[in-house]
Amino acid sequence: MIDVIVVGGGPTGLMLAAELRLHDVGVVVLERLTEPTPQSRGQGLHARSVEIMDQRGLLERFAAVSKEFSVGGLFGGIVKPWPDGLDTAHPYGLATPQPVTERLLNERALEVGTEIRRGCDVVGVSQDEEGVTVELADGTRLRSRYLVGCDGGRSLVRGQLGVGFPGEPATVETLLGEMELTEDPARIDAVMAEVRKTQLRFGVAPSGEGAYRVVVPADGVAEDRTTPPTLEEFRTQLRAFAGTDFGAHSPRWLSRFGDATRQAERYRVGRVLLAGDAAHIHPPTGGQGLNLGVQDAFNLGWKLAAEVAGWAPEGLLDSYHTERHPVGARVLDHTRAAMTLLGAEPGPTALRELFSKLMDFEEVNRYVTGMITAVGIRYDIGAGEGGHELVGRRLRDVRLKERGRLYGLMHGGRGLLLDGTGRLSVAGREDRVDHVVDVCEELDVPAVLLRPDGHVAWVGEDQEELSGPLARWFGAAG
Repeated sequence: MIDVIVVGGGPTGLMLAAELRLHDVGVVVLERLTEPTPQSRGQGLHARSVEIMDQRGLLERFAAVSKEFSVGGLFGGIVKPWPDGLDTAHPYGLATPQPVTERLLNERALEVGTEIRRGCDVVGVSQDEEGVTVELADGTRLRSRYLVGCDGGRSLVRGQLGVGFPGEPATVETLLGEMELTEDPARIDAVMAEVRKTQLRFGVAPSGEGAYRVVVPADGVAEDRTTPPTLEEFRTQLRAFAGTDFGAHSPRWLSRFGDATRQAERYRVGRVLLAGDAAHIHPPTGGQGLNLGVQDAFNLGWKLAAEVAGWAPEGLLDSYHTERHPVGARVLDHTRAAMTLLGAEPGPTALRELFSKLMDFEEVNRYVTGMITAVGIRYDIGAGEGGHELVGRRLRDVRLKERGRLYGLMHGGRGLLLDGTGRLSVAGREDRVDHVVDVCEELDVPAVLLRPDGHVAWVGEDQEELSGPLARWFGAAG
């Protein structure tokens, strides 16, 4: 029996597989497509995802093929420089096309021993007390102890579970694709700048190798959104909004997306869990979709691995839903607000002008940027009244006196006790938690316990007080 089957080989599924393999969990990824898609919907990594890649030793790979950015219209098309003092050692995003992200995560998953099976179309999922049965289109049946659906917004896994997916249907639709243009580049830039004064859902920009990435509002909402648009649809809509089709020809790929906003009622049903777009869909404004999925995987991986290994304390796996469902709900609200601000009508235009002025205040800019980039997340992990302000937050990459950077010590995906006192112990959990005796001048705390996802589980200096968080997050002592 396979330990875990992951349905879907996109960024979420690949990130999850790699996280599970760090803990020697047997993983098989089932991907319907026979080859990676060339479509690039996700355009990069936000600051929290950059931190995640650094925590696992992958940042250099991404940095080598990406461009840093720290300005842009992350919220409702409002373009502001990122604020000073953002709580991260990585105050930037990485502009990375989604196919490149998938390639790097695929390489990582294979390096750590993941089995990836392409051309596997899952048509049925059922579970019992001992495991999960997967049926493929060719009649093959597989068994696993657990299964995670990372199979997108039209998730078959979610449908098989009967999990509700409430929210709002699409009311507007946008065309997105890559194609060649014959128009002079200077003319393209001038027209785009003029159109975007009133239409923030419009964009034309070089995407490499002579192609352009084109985004333009569609004429209504298609009855069948699984059918890609035609080049003629693009030309028609470009002429409607820009007065020219720029000589569009030779499309690389064409797609459409709507502003539907939905979230799964539950992220776990027995031995089956949901992550990424299978758990939540929303408009792509702010570029949060890919990042949200990768961060789901980062939260789930170590918890599911602990369950498979048999040391997970009661409630650990359920904390995936408890922590990530509220995060997903907030992102849905952010994108609802951002889509309103993108409107061309007088009301949204007035709101956008107001928000733009508000974001000139450093504190407001910091809050909004932290919200979109996910560095502002704080999990409610039961610290109680009077708990330290760090508890529940992820800890930025800090410099230690003897051991270098903190994130360099977290590549193995284990918990970490950073002990500035030298008097503490991880109490028989050395197989799950690294104990590092060192001092960090950036932190005004004696010691801090980090979960494998980098979130702070405890701050203090008393061994007896530490015993509770150790047991809660890392199980009984061996």
